[in-house]
Amino acid sequence: MALIRLNSASISFGDQPVLDGVDLAIDADQRIALVGRNGTGKSTLLKILAGMIKPDSGERTTVKNLRLAYLQQDVPVDLEGSIYSVVASGLADLGTLLSEFQATTLLLADPAGHDLPALQDKLAKQQEQLDNNDGWRLQSQVEETLSRLQLDGNQRFEQLSGGLKRRVLLGRALLQDPQILLLDEPTNHLDIESVTWLEKYLSGLRCTIAFVTHDRAFLESLANRIIDLDRGHISDWPGNYQRYLQGKADLLKNEEESNALFDKKLAQEETWIRQGIKARRTRNEGRVRALKKLRQEHAQRRNLSGNANMQVNQAARSGKKVIEASNISFGFEDKKLVSNFSLTLMRGDKLGLIGPNGVGKSTLVNLLLGKLEPQQGEIKHGTNLEIAYFDQMRSVLRPDLSAQDNVSGGKDMIEINGETRHIIGYMQEFLFSPERARAPITALSGGETNRLMLAKLFLQPSNVLVLDEPTNDLDIETLELLEDLLANYPGTVILISHDRSFIDNVVTSTIVFNGSGKLAEFVGGYTDWLQQSGQSGKVASSAKKKSGGKNSQGKAAQSSKQPSAQIEKANDPEKSAKPIKLSYKLQRELEQLPQQIDKLEEEISQLEKTMSDPDFYKNQDTDDSSFNDTVERARQAAAELDLAYQRWDELESMKTPE
Repeated sequence: MALIRLNSASISFGDQPVLDGVDLAIDADQRIALVGRNGTGKSTLLKILAGMIKPDSGERTTVKNLRLAYLQQDVPVDLEGSIYSVVASGLADLGTLLSEFQATTLLLADPAGHDLPALQDKLAKQQEQLDNNDGWRLQSQVEETLSRLQLDGNQRFEQLSGGLKRRVLLGRALLQDPQILLLDEPTNHLDIESVTWLEKYLSGLRCTIAFVTHDRAFLESLANRIIDLDRGHISDWPGNYQRYLQGKADLLKNEEESNALFDKKLAQEETWIRQGIKARRTRNEGRVRALKKLRQEHAQRRNLSGNANMQVNQAARSGKKVIEASNISFGFEDKKLVSNFSLTLMRGDKLGLIGPNGVGKSTLVNLLLGKLEPQQGEIKHGTNLEIAYFDQMRSVLRPDLSAQDNVSGGKDMIEINGETRHIIGYMQEFLFSPERARAPITALSGGETNRLMLAKLFLQPSNVLVLDEPTNDLDIETLELLEDLLANYPGTVILISHDRSFIDNVVTSTIVFNGSGKLAEFVGGYTDWLQQSGQSGKVASSAKKKSGGKNSQGKAAQSSKQPSAQIEKANDPEKSAKPIKLSYKLQRELEQLPQQIDKLEEEISQLEKTMSDPDFYKNQDTDDSSFNDTVERARQAAAELDLAYQRWDELESMKTPE
């Protein structure tokens, strides 16, 4: 039985429904990613699942006494107290009692300035209340949760970084021992270290997780079911993110072909109805009614929203050498941020900066741009530099201006790459309707504000782009477009980002902050740094344990099988150093595995094709068992495929080299 079920759930916040008759069932032990463009209703769906808002129509049903925890996207700004008290607040009144007991205990340890007998009396009363309410068991749970999350209960919540605050709020949610954990953008504004920790931690939880994220590496590692929200409807995709992408592409292609046939038929009927007087006198009234129905269907169609069409206003080429830093150092008081670091940045380089929050990435950028003077060493700039800077703090935006005036400075016409454009037309390329372009920026969502920043940035002529966390709140489609733009940008790029996939797809070299001012440069992106620094084996091992044999990106099905085995053998000294001769039985098993894998992949492809048909979901709530049988078989086949690849890798690594 499903833990939560939505039946014909609909909700609207304007002319078009955000959810339009959605049916959804969530079962135990699933890792569900909700994906879709900004504004499609992912957060709304999470809140309906959590019971925080009610749909306009339809119903939400749950199993009896369902334990559900919800982690919201934004950290509450008014939340204060010790980490212990915030985590314990997940237990409601008993959590408050535990927090008061802990505070009293701490005061008794150092009672200077307090009435000692009164404190002792207060502690005795609190102990009695805990005795009567199973408080000691709950106290043990709070302490165990703090330990699992590596948190110091005595620290003040309001003094923590954004990443640690989210970890505390996660602890509060987990203290409720949820059967379902709902997470809205859990990786937003976290550094890579925090994201990888969260990824590993969540993969070990024994509960259903439904989450919204635009971090593709996080999504690929964690999800085993994808729910896609598109124009008020959902499609359900068992398996990993890569399988969803292929299935979604096929579905959109079929939709495009179907719409083209529909439009052709409508055009033919419109031509017929507009024929001469004689044709109108003899026309078939049934055909007229059918035409009216076609017109109505066409009017109600919700077309797929377009993609952003970003372009950069390019300045003349810079000199060949852009920035040269020689033995530079910088720090604040006793904290060294950059120590004896040298760098030569050439025209066309794409440089990524990786490191925890607060380690000095933005400081290094300000040094390289000349906004700060190094305390030691020197920095030289090349000729003809035109620098455009994306500030993650969004300080260049004026809240008293509309979105379009923030971009154009109040002008109706702008010029980009020698072409004069109207500002509304330019804004539409960044997915702003005329109404949203004229709106005050205080009315924009996080994703819209980031797109506005990019529209303003790319209007400035440049040959050096500096981007400080440009990916926050952007949907995956826009992220991929931005990747392509930066990868093909003829100038120089300096990028600070915690999005591992984005870094891998854009940069040509990476500077890694190792703490205490130590910086190291590596060729390539995040994955290349892991391999070159010797950490890739640890990451792959951890990922394999938590994914049941998948690789670190969650891609169980690979078209090229042999390279993955060669990589594993090269990274595993024991396997490469101690090959053994396979027995006849094992050799036969190895020979048969490719055929078994091909059959499973073909079966999964057919199942996904069946489930991509909208009519398939009409049987979801009927007595017809074919729906549940098909979905269950898809999950079983995916698991069998993972095991087959794992066994193939294992046997390949055991073979004696030829």
